[in-house]
Amino acid sequence: MKARSDELQVFVSVIESGSISAAAEHVGQTPSAISRTLSRLEAKLETTLINRTTRRMDLTEEGKFFLEKAKQILAQMEELEERLSLRQHVPSGRLRINAASPFMLHAVVPYVAEFRRLYPDILLELNSNDLIIDLLEQSTDVAIRIGTLTDSTLHARSLGSSPLNILASPAYLKQHGTPATVEALASHALLGFTQTESLNHWPLRHAEGDRLQIQPSMSASSGETLRQLALAGEGIVCLSHFMTHEDIRLGQLVVVLPEANSGYRQPIHAVYYRNSQLALRIQCFLDFIQKKLAGYAA
Repeated sequence: MKARSDELQVFVSVIESGSISAAAEHVGQTPSAISRTLSRLEAKLETTLINRTTRRMDLTEEGKFFLEKAKQILAQMEELEERLSLRQHVPSGRLRINAASPFMLHAVVPYVAEFRRLYPDILLELNSNDLIIDLLEQSTDVAIRIGTLTDSTLHARSLGSSPLNILASPAYLKQHGTPATVEALASHALLGFTQTESLNHWPLRHAEGDRLQIQPSMSASSGETLRQLALAGEGIVCLSHFMTHEDIRLGQLVVVLPEANSGYRQPIHAVYYRNSQLALRIQCFLDFIQKKLAGYAA
């Protein structure tokens, strides 16, 4: 008896999930059923794929080889199913999307319900990561990236751009005053990023150019963390309009030094590996999110 595709899927799910219980939840089976499937698969292959103890699981050398081949087989099967769907012009299947937390929270999540109504056969899987991921390693269909692209091996589609604004809460400005000049920022609490140095170059015209390098009083790795700090009155921040437009509309954040803003806009791209016929479910999502971004990118 040969291995079946559902057994391959269970094996891959266990490895990617990190445990039998997590894989069981992912595929909708009981842990005991997952364990039986693994044992049955190993019996068919007459080899041990995973060394299992009560605390950890380790792939054997045979398991590592089989994992790579199993992923290839499942990917080929998924591609075949997608081609059949394309023939019927019905977007369907699992769509794995990765984006930084701020973009996911403010530019994707608010529109999920509408997207699902339009495309009920697409199964969304949303993953957030503030660092750049490897799409193949993370089994990701499409990733949204903010800023200048550096990876030339990826295919990219522009989704537009978003202005950067200098912002502070009314409470902070009431307590510390509103800076009237760019130079006055030196006496204020500035909130910046810990990792990407370019994100601490604010789009402000001053005597030496149109980008001001700031020295943060407080730093964070996530733009969402900086947004929350700014809302709490902890300082002045520079953030993209796509994640703060609602705060500005509600008066929870106020634009500071608008006349000095140089007008730089952060490019937004969707990146993916497939360079042949783009899967219909991916195409539908990109068209949808691009229209949403256009609604508040100014």
